[in-house]
Amino acid sequence: MGKLAVVLFNLGGPDRPEAVQPFLFKLFNDPAIIGAPNPIRWALAKFISSRRAPVAREIYAHLGGKSPLLEQTQSQAQALEQVLKTAGSDQVRVFIAMRYWHPMTAGTVAEVKAFAPDRVVLLPLYPQYSRTTSGSSLKLWAEEAKRQGLTCPSQSICCWPTMDGFVSAMASSVSEAVHRLASHGEPRVLFSAHGLPKKVIAGGDPYQWQVEQSAAAIVEKMALPGLDWQVCYQSRVGPLEWIGPATDAEIHRAGADGVPLVVVPLAFVSEHSETLVELDIEYGALATEAGVPAYARVSTVQSSPAFIDGLAGLVRQTLSNGAALQAEKQQRVCPGQFGNCPCKAG
Repeated sequence: MGKLAVVLFNLGGPDRPEAVQPFLFKLFNDPAIIGAPNPIRWALAKFISSRRAPVAREIYAHLGGKSPLLEQTQSQAQALEQVLKTAGSDQVRVFIAMRYWHPMTAGTVAEVKAFAPDRVVLLPLYPQYSRTTSGSSLKLWAEEAKRQGLTCPSQSICCWPTMDGFVSAMASSVSEAVHRLASHGEPRVLFSAHGLPKKVIAGGDPYQWQVEQSAAAIVEKMALPGLDWQVCYQSRVGPLEWIGPATDAEIHRAGADGVPLVVVPLAFVSEHSETLVELDIEYGALATEAGVPAYARVSTVQSSPAFIDGLAGLVRQTLSNGAALQAEKQQRVCPGQFGNCPCKAG
């Protein structure tokens, strides 16, 4: 196999209070997030980041002033590297490239180039593909690799919404929470994913369809007859109409119905502000106000052995295919109407 570099992609997060505003600026200055041309996008990003920074700093204050995302991603990278080495090659290194804060893509490209691998596998840590997440990260990687002259063969894994290791790890955690809350009544499971504007989905983005596939696969794996469950979406910002139903609206509905809630972060594999603050603190308080009899939030998979083994399997499958995700079952991740899916059928 020769020397292998695996690159894990994620959003990133501020590492100190002073980094919050520049982190937000980088986020909103991404053309995949705000599609306006420069200099309009730059001006909008400056305005939005300056307006949102004080609130965001308050959010991160609950987390000690920084995001825990990098440390958890580093643990995932170390675990994945160990599994890949055990599987047959000591010449494997797993790198991290964050989209909006350190370690950023340009620096990681330079590190990979210095490692001089024979092959590179690009692996976003987003289970479901969107041009705003995986698409943006992979696009930036391609641009930086070209700019820096990283020319070794590279293969991309675009998405893995029903990957068994992910599904199995989540199903186990969700089942445990459902049984734990059963003394309060029959629980309802809310699979909460980060939302997107409707216009992104209307433009051919497969994210919502893949989120629904993830939830259905977890429910099938749980095999609990009559399970009450719902997919919903959190973290809405801005004036555009977003996909729904909204997680906060579903919490109100659960309160009106008098059912306990098990809330599952479906589109995240690490803890960060949207799980530790939005789901745990803000929505936990909302559930109490709404009269929800019991509220439990399932942990993200993080470095679960089943999850890490699943990622290693994706890497090995990609290498054995000879081209990223070209096996028949991987070609058909998304139906053909999703024009923005790199792995659509046909």
